[in-house]
Amino acid sequence: MKNLPRTLSLAFFRMLSAGALLAALGACSTTDIGRAPTLEANAQWALLPFANHTETPQAGLRAESISENVLRANGVNNIRRYPAALNSETLFEPMDRKQLDAALEWARAENLKYALTGSVDEWRYKVGIDGEPAVGMTLQLIDVAGGNVVWAASGGKSGWSREALSAVAQKLSRTLLSPVISAAR
Repeated sequence: MKNLPRTLSLAFFRMLSAGALLAALGACSTTDIGRAPTLEANAQWALLPFANHTETPQAGLRAESISENVLRANGVNNIRRYPAALNSETLFEPMDRKQLDAALEWARAENLKYALTGSVDEWRYKVGIDGEPAVGMTLQLIDVAGGNVVWAASGGKSGWSREALSAVAQKLSRTLLSPVISAAR
């Protein structure tokens, strides 16, 4: 009977450790983020279309909107969105590469310095008991004049079963864009 409190505290410690491990595994993410180049302060940016490689309609448009607002909320305010006519993505027809090329030409004609584009590779709630939200995307920053990619990042993140898909996307976008935001200030 003397060792009962010690046995209970050891059992409690093991349960707490197991819970912490499950919590860490429950909301996972992985990223590959390039080092941002030196960016011109106050340069004019373009937001170009994001390709949608998912089965979720208009996931590219959703990722564009979130990325744009993460940039603006963190001080990158000189952003111009491409004309809507350059992206004909609908519920059933995804954007194609020609539209991205046309949007880059628009950015050149407008004398914009940098252009942010990307792709969405996952945008869904996972099937199963918990239905965790999962997002995967890539981002690229293009020097508009030369058309060269000067920075790139990719990542995937899943969240908790009661978390919104848009919240997970916002967290991932913020993580991926963080070096570019720092370099643009």
